[in-house]
Amino acid sequence: MIEETYIRQRQLIMSPLIPSRVIGENEPLTAVFNKVIATREVNHKGQGLFVTLKLLPGDLAQVQKDYPHFVDRSTAIVRKMGFPEIILPGNVRNDIYVTLLQGEFDRGKKKTPKNVEVMMSVLDEEGTHMEKAIFPGAGYDGIAEYKSVIYYQVKQPCWNETVKVAIPIEDVCRCHLRLMFRHRSSQDSRDKSEKPFGMAFVRLMKADGTTLRDGRHDLIVYKVDVKKAEDAKTYLTMPGSWAEVEEKEKQTGKPFHHSGLIPVTKDSFQIATLTCSTKLTQNVDLLGLLNWRSNPGELEQNLQRLMEVEGGEIVKFLQDTLDALFNIMMETSEKETYDRLVFNALVFIISLIGDIKFQHFNPVLETYINKHFSATLAYT
Repeated sequence: MIEETYIRQRQLIMSPLIPSRVIGENEPLTAVFNKVIATREVNHKGQGLFVTLKLLPGDLAQVQKDYPHFVDRSTAIVRKMGFPEIILPGNVRNDIYVTLLQGEFDRGKKKTPKNVEVMMSVLDEEGTHMEKAIFPGAGYDGIAEYKSVIYYQVKQPCWNETVKVAIPIEDVCRCHLRLMFRHRSSQDSRDKSEKPFGMAFVRLMKADGTTLRDGRHDLIVYKVDVKKAEDAKTYLTMPGSWAEVEEKEKQTGKPFHHSGLIPVTKDSFQIATLTCSTKLTQNVDLLGLLNWRSNPGELEQNLQRLMEVEGGEIVKFLQDTLDALFNIMMETSEKETYDRLVFNALVFIISLIGDIKFQHFNPVLETYINKHFSATLAYT
């Protein structure tokens, strides 16, 4: 078990780090703070950061038994940033990992680049902060606002800082991330008067009900108008990313015109997201099937499209998908309209799990059949 530890100081960081190299067990990893990296000729006299890694074999219970001096009650247990190979029924998870990647900020009237601090928070559509929604690391309590490291006079800071956002599943549809950018002065008297100069935001769920897609997002940096930046109802009418602008321009055939907040075209900011949820899907066709009662007119189309959904997404929602199929069969039993489509979908799923790529989901299917299947009409 290896936990990433972030050693973070809130003062301005004066120089970058030398990239570390791949190391073996018990070999020291040295990251030297070098103020003159360009020359690489400074004698560091042994100064640096040394970390030793040791792999502890076995599952958690075995490791706790064999290495009680390493793993005790205070040890933070880190969940995989992604899904395990087998997702058993009842294993509910709803984690969204957000990485502050990089940005580029115009220095404006300043002679030197800004010392940019990113402040991230989770809000609902009313602008109310979601308390304890952001987790800066394993073992940490949730916080309402996360503040990034600050790089001193760097025009294109690269943070690569990852946090976890965990909120109730029912709240995801009405929540968004808001990121405020502020210049931090090295003088305390000036620093207190510094106000945010820009903001960006991204919705956690799209209008069609699918979750924010995994990967990189190029967000629009808006010039801060204090009142409008605090009013979620105002800025949520605007696009959050340049991809949304392109999509809207394709639909309307008209160029993007801002109303209210003004995009700062000279500034850019990128984040990356990874959703690990057993209840939220990024596939609109699978979502349509899981929520079939809310739009029964498209049920036939959704059943047909299920066979086109990527297998990894289906097995992730295996129990919910099977529940939906059997409920469709039971609740539409008076007509035979969907019987053949549901049957084909069930055969498709069983064949999918028979594939060597997903054969480790066989125990999940067996567990569902033995403990969760209760559709009497479908059984008959």
